[in-house]
Amino acid sequence: MTTAPLQHSPAAERNQGPILAKLLALLPPTGAALEIASGTGQHATHFATALPGWTWQPTDLHNTHFASITAWAEQAGARNVRAPQRLDVLHDRWPSEGPAFGAASFDLVYCANMLHIAPWACCTGLMQGAARHLTPGGHLVTYGPYLEDGVPTAPGNLSFDASLRAQDGDWGIRRIEDVAAVAAQADLQLAARHAMPANNLLLVWTHASRNA
Repeated sequence: MTTAPLQHSPAAERNQGPILAKLLALLPPTGAALEIASGTGQHATHFATALPGWTWQPTDLHNTHFASITAWAEQAGARNVRAPQRLDVLHDRWPSEGPAFGAASFDLVYCANMLHIAPWACCTGLMQGAARHLTPGGHLVTYGPYLEDGVPTAPGNLSFDASLRAQDGDWGIRRIEDVAAVAAQADLQLAARHAMPANNLLLVWTHASRNA
């Protein structure tokens, strides 16, 4: 048994059940998933355990999370979680270190709670990279808070947005319409929008031309 420290995110623990329910309804029994910004590794282990026919590739910009990602998987006996790799979405080459992923390698690219705590350029990087590495029928799934034209923003999200921008001027909750415009440049389109607890959304993106 590993002695690596288990990093813990209360938010990940709260939202992993509702997110998994959507993934189970969306995904086939088998496939390969790439997770962007895996953080503590709680999501990777939770989802991989419930999807035994899937391989799950966790990644993160910061290798300080790697021991926790591995420890969560080992504690749960999730052998379908691969060793974490360093990935910077702003790089054209994914992952940023080690052997490169092949073209169209993954049936799912999953990214939770990254876009609002990263520079806006990371949205472009995520969309372009996902488009490169998704299989023709694959899905990009993003999760987190969003702003929407014509939809009142919850007071909690307004406060959260203000706090993010106070911490870093490049951060902030993103408008779905802006994200969709960047996605379209990568030939990705919004296929489904799911309201989630705590004023979050789960968005499903697919290739616009390959799935036509």
